[in-house]
Amino acid sequence: MARFILLAYSLFPVTKIRNNKKVTTNWYTEDLRRTAQVDLRSSYSEQITAMDKMMAVFDDFQQHLNSEQDIREEIRNTVREIEKHAREILTTLQVIHQEDGLQLISSGCLKARQQFEKVQEAYGRLSNLIPVGQYYRYNDHWKFGQQFEKVQEAYEVGILLSKETAAEILGVKTDQLQGFHLDLEDYLMGVLQLTTELSRFAINSVTNGDYDRPLQISRFVAEINAGFRVLNLKNDSLRKRFDVLKYDVKKIEEVVYDLTIRGLKNNQADAAQKPVEEN
Repeated sequence: MARFILLAYSLFPVTKIRNNKKVTTNWYTEDLRRTAQVDLRSSYSEQITAMDKMMAVFDDFQQHLNSEQDIREEIRNTVREIEKHAREILTTLQVIHQEDGLQLISSGCLKARQQFEKVQEAYGRLSNLIPVGQYYRYNDHWKFGQQFEKVQEAYEVGILLSKETAAEILGVKTDQLQGFHLDLEDYLMGVLQLTTELSRFAINSVTNGDYDRPLQISRFVAEINAGFRVLNLKNDSLRKRFDVLKYDVKKIEEVVYDLTIRGLKNNQADAAQKPVEEN
């Protein structure tokens, strides 16, 4: 009986004024409406709290991105400085391609060695910018493709600079575990770039009247070519650059051939020439 009375009471019509209009409803509907309003307010409050938490998470993401962008910008600025010094060193070495440049090889290489002090200093600052264990995350900015340190040694004493010596000249490490280091693929890329410069040097040597040097360069580049043929190159850029080496070898061989058919080749000097040793 009581349940019936409560049900009847809840369904009893109630007249209210909403928006200046009379609205007829019942207590049951009014209770549902009030409950729904409370639920909406509660749901809205929960949504605000969840949104605040989400925004806090993305604020952390933005701070991380800003920090990484700052690091990359500092790296770019330092790399630009290194590239500037590299261009200066290469410009210094270009003197050997000029007329009577063969007599300036020693002085040109000595001047280039002095300029490497600035390169070492810049690489020291660059290594301090790289977070521990994140070398390969940022190394796309500075790839050690420059060939200037190898060109200098090849010009001066006619040997191939070892990876360890090249790293020492640059002021970096050789082992990945030691942090900022000279990567093997970057070193090999520098060696491949060296052969292009030497093929040009062979031609200019003939122009300047040095007919023995192209023979030395030919032997040197042939040994580099033989060494690279032992490697199973998987790196696309290295593989493409190795294909260029074949054209460099051919260009130098053509210079030697022209010297031979013109009777300018010094056979005695060629026979006495010793194999080039790697440093």
